Amino acid sequence: MSSRPPLSRRRALRILAAGVSIPLGVLALRRVRGQPQPVQWHGEALGAVAHMTLWHPDPGVAKRAMLRMQAEIARLEAVFSLHRPESELSRLNRDGRIGTPSRDLFDVFDQSRRIAEASGGAFDPTIQPLWRLYAETARSGAAPDPARLAAALRAVDHTRVSASRRAIRFDRPGMSASLNGIAQGYVTDRITDLLGNEGFENAVIELGETRALGHAPDGTAFTIGLVDPLQPHRTSRSVALADASLSVSGGYGLRFGDASRHHIFDPKTGISANRLAQVAVIAPRATLADGLSTAIYVAGESAAPALLAGHASTRAILTRADGTVLQL
Repeated sequence: MSSRPPLSRRRALRILAAGVSIPLGVLALRRVRGQPQPVQWHGEALGAVAHMTLWHPDPGVAKRAMLRMQAEIARLEAVFSLHRPESELSRLNRDGRIGTPSRDLFDVFDQSRRIAEASGGAFDPTIQPLWRLYAETARSGAAPDPARLAAALRAVDHTRVSASRRAIRFDRPGMSASLNGIAQGYVTDRITDLLGNEGFENAVIELGETRALGHAPDGTAFTIGLVDPLQPHRTSRSVALADASLSVSGGYGLRFGDASRHHIFDPKTGISANRLAQVAVIAPRATLADGLSTAIYVAGESAAPALLAGHASTRAILTRADGTVLQL
């Protein structure tokens, strides 16, 4: 038996990123004569591979903006990161309560509550006990012990989170949260909004989720490739994106043992959701797209129309387990 330590969430996400070079796909850049050349940054945000591409007539302006955006990403890491012991989220998970939360943390919990309620709990921010259990057993390749799984499930319940401007707390012992199913979208929105406020009209921000600010400099939509869920090392189709966001959920990125055990858990059963192979949601904002793609992936095809109906200008591309595709 291996003596290596259990798989950490951060290392697991790096493995995920290495397996599919960008969590969603690839941005197809077109070099157009007479248009500004793109200024790009590549790094990491909340454990995911991150990219930003800006266009501006003055490359120096774009480069300085990149530095400001990197500083903002670092600030938000200190709110949402699970691998930083002194982040707000880590302190909440450790103590079960945090007083006077930042606006960022409160807003994400508030939006999480809305999506959790709309999806009947298919999206649940308190999923972290399941992640921890599966990560601890990942080295053996075996499914978690039923007793330990039942214990973890008792600590998963989005209705037992109390969130206000004064405090956020868990109402049951042993609870903890992971906001990775929505915080990456929030960070993506925050950066895109800042760039828009600074006068940028053409940008693509990929911080775990993707958001296009405006169009490509030639006036066309950006082209984003989607990972093929049945062959995750290649792309299978593309999405045209302009002034919109894209989030993709699929269980192919990180597996615990066999293909049926992966990182997107059904909060009701504690078992990985496998109703669909992939869900891609296109929405005006990345936070919404992020939460909805997870919720639909867990809840399944039958729940998708109602979840999408509550949000204008939102659509989804569902890939079934047999590879057939449904567009809603």
